[in-house]
Amino acid sequence: MKKLLRILMFIVIGAVFIGTFVWLWNKSQPKQTFYEIVEVEEGTIENTSVATGEVAPRDEVLIKPQIPGIISSVLKEAGDFVKEGDIIATVKVVPEMIDLNSSESRVNVAKINLKRIESEYERQKMLFDKGVIAREEMDQSEADYKRALEELENAEDNYDIIRTGMSSKTAQYSNTQIRSTITGMILDVPVKVGNSVIQSNTFNEGTTIAIVADMNDLIFVGDLDETEVGRVHTGMPIKLSVGALEDYTFDANLEYISPKGKEVSGAILFEIKAAAIIPDSIQVRAGYSANAEIVLARVENTLCVPENSIEFQGDSTFVYVLQSQEDATKQEFDKVPIQIGLSDGIKVQVKEGLALGDKIRGSEVFDASTLKAQSR
Repeated sequence: MKKLLRILMFIVIGAVFIGTFVWLWNKSQPKQTFYEIVEVEEGTIENTSVATGEVAPRDEVLIKPQIPGIISSVLKEAGDFVKEGDIIATVKVVPEMIDLNSSESRVNVAKINLKRIESEYERQKMLFDKGVIAREEMDQSEADYKRALEELENAEDNYDIIRTGMSSKTAQYSNTQIRSTITGMILDVPVKVGNSVIQSNTFNEGTTIAIVADMNDLIFVGDLDETEVGRVHTGMPIKLSVGALEDYTFDANLEYISPKGKEVSGAILFEIKAAAIIPDSIQVRAGYSANAEIVLARVENTLCVPENSIEFQGDSTFVYVLQSQEDATKQEFDKVPIQIGLSDGIKVQVKEGLALGDKIRGSEVFDASTLKAQSR
């Protein structure tokens, strides 16, 4: 038994020794590297920049009340289409007691004056009928009477407006009816029945009753990095891709570049705006995230090679041109200087040094069968 164990131990030691020797021998052998062979092609290269942002209406109108009060009814909701003049909500007026008392006092004074002037007018009329006074005096008395009537009417209208927000003369133009000032879609109604509202003035912006926008006039609003903003200009074509509509891209025209940048997370960004061209058959909602692809430069029908096939040495660029490939396991290349141009990050324009159809060294490969397939 001991003899058998000793024999097995010698066998294991021998196998380990032989395996180590073979591994060291293989490691000491020169490694042969194989490369993918690519051809110089003719194509189009675009250098683009992508700005991130959102789709928004060109103009959003904030509908605000003309008087303070309490919302008594809301007749529209977000998503509804409205025309200019449509009623969105109504406001119940809560009058200021000082203004209410003042207007009521004005009505009382107007009534007293009217009673006095009316009595004088009746007396003057009787005297005129008897021929005691001249026509001029009668006309003056009549004018005073009409002015007193008008003053009482105006005082009563003012009292009604302060108390209820409308009068008999202005009922159809009542400030208690909050109307849309444009034709479009309601994006938001941030108030509810019972909410208090105030009108805008010098000291505050007032309460927003609704936000209305023309959804047929949409723009892209986004940010562009400072390294690329100098290469764009208004009027450039843009391709929009909307995150919520993956199957569509839309044309747009750049129409605004901010003259001032803003710092965001250490980067300086410039706001840009582009008019979006969206078919009526496609519904795009305000606030959709979007990317704008701007073509900064473009060359067509030019020679191009993969960017990973180019070697850079200082200010010079080189490729390795295949000289022969009789055997897939044996590749020979010549180092050739070239002049390059535009790059899109994948392909590079070749201005000089290569011809259409030239075969050059590409990425390193590890399967010789791939090379054999290429040679055939």
